[in-house]
Amino acid sequence: MIRSLRGRLFVGLTAIILLTGATGSMLAYRWAFGEAIELQDSILIQLASLAQNASFSGGQPLHGVEEDTEVWLIELGKTPRGLADDRQLFALQDGLQVATWKNQPVRVLLRTRPDGSRFAVAQPTAVRDETARDVAFRTLLPIAALIPCLMVVITLVIAYSLRPMVRLAGDLDARRADDMTPLPLSGTPSELHPFITSINGLFKRMRLLMDQQRRFVADAAHELRTPITALSLQAENLDSVALPKRARERVTALKQGMHRTKHLLEQLLALARHEAVPSGLAEKPLAALDHVAKEVVADLLPEATDRGIDLGFALVEPLTVHSEPAMLAAIIRNLLDNALRFTPRGGTIDIGVYRQDGMAILQVEDTGPGIACDDMDKIFEPFFRGSRPEGEGTGLGLSIVKRIVDNLGGRIALENVGGAGRSGLRAMVRLPIVGDPAASPGEGAREEEP
Repeated sequence: MIRSLRGRLFVGLTAIILLTGATGSMLAYRWAFGEAIELQDSILIQLASLAQNASFSGGQPLHGVEEDTEVWLIELGKTPRGLADDRQLFALQDGLQVATWKNQPVRVLLRTRPDGSRFAVAQPTAVRDETARDVAFRTLLPIAALIPCLMVVITLVIAYSLRPMVRLAGDLDARRADDMTPLPLSGTPSELHPFITSINGLFKRMRLLMDQQRRFVADAAHELRTPITALSLQAENLDSVALPKRARERVTALKQGMHRTKHLLEQLLALARHEAVPSGLAEKPLAALDHVAKEVVADLLPEATDRGIDLGFALVEPLTVHSEPAMLAAIIRNLLDNALRFTPRGGTIDIGVYRQDGMAILQVEDTGPGIACDDMDKIFEPFFRGSRPEGEGTGLGLSIVKRIVDNLGGRIALENVGGAGRSGLRAMVRLPIVGDPAASPGEGAREEEP
């Protein structure tokens, strides 16, 4: 069963053309064959009219009348005489009829002159049929040539007619997953309008559902943050209380769990906040990428020092992009948090902020174990922590980074770094660049503090 609409149209129209062509060819062949036979009968009649007032001796061919017609003029006399074939023809009545002459069927026209003598004009039926078939076959050549031309034209017409549908499918495939902008009706065939209207209605319902989901996540995270903070403060107050060793260990585990829960709620709030921001660059302010990177590195430098990790800039250039500083800070902080979590003690994390091919590049490269190849396709999915999770991660950091970067019209790529005796992960973010900020550049081979 053909499931393609294009295939159905092509097969259906091709079948109609072939059936119509076969029927028309059969009728045309029969008509042309009959016309050729009648034309040859008229030739016999014309030859008989020429021989009406003249007499010939015996039977002689008239090849000069038409090439390869094999027409014979036979004098029969006033009484039956001569060969048996001639006497047999003499016994026939005047007019056109089929007879046998010289052991072959012939189409013969008999006539009687005023003086009583008779003659016949004969032509072999095999020659007549061959000539008629040749004429009829020639009438089929235009039809035979027209059928493939019509099939080509049908293919082009179908492809052109379905082009708006193919273009619509391409536009839908190229859309971002969260782009619920209604499809335009202008420039599309009227047959697609009900389909497009239904899709737009589905987009509207999905947008409402996504908004409800985002509000629920944001409200739930916001409502839970207050009691978690209160519990964290109560747990901190227990540090000043003399507790047995086992109780203090349980309090420590409790504080670690509440810290992780608080971090998860903050990530959920960040995810909901950035998903609610409309895409597009026109309404976004300008921010200095290098300044924001320096501020985030300054905040995380004490934690890196405590972990024994060398955190700093390999290259920094003054660059301005369309974004809110908070969104850039969320990108950089999540990438550095991920790098700090997986980089072992004594490792290195290099940050680069530079220009490349007209784009602003933010690069974070660590000396951790990298990402398993099987996890690369799913690493940006929410709550996915990979096959070898470390620390108190929630699996939302890279998902938040990906959504913010997409919202800013940029791209992010992760790449495992390998070499002689080393491993690591390189995260590269590309953002549309605006221009150099007014602040003086803080460049250097390596900076430990912004």
